[in-house]
Amino acid sequence: MDVLTMLIPISLGLGAIGLAAFIWALRTHQFDDPQGDAQRFLSSRWDDKPRPD
Repeated sequence: MDVLTMLIPISLGLGAIGLAAFIWALRTHQFDDPQGDAQRFLSSRWDDKPRPD
């Protein structure tokens, strides 16, 4: 039972960190343009190599 006295606060702390990260992502507008992100991801115009000019 002594283990639970350590695991419960640790799990609550990790949950709070995850919630804080999610709230931070919402406030910094990380989820504003999901449609545009999907189009950029599927487009062949965006490649990991530079275009030869």
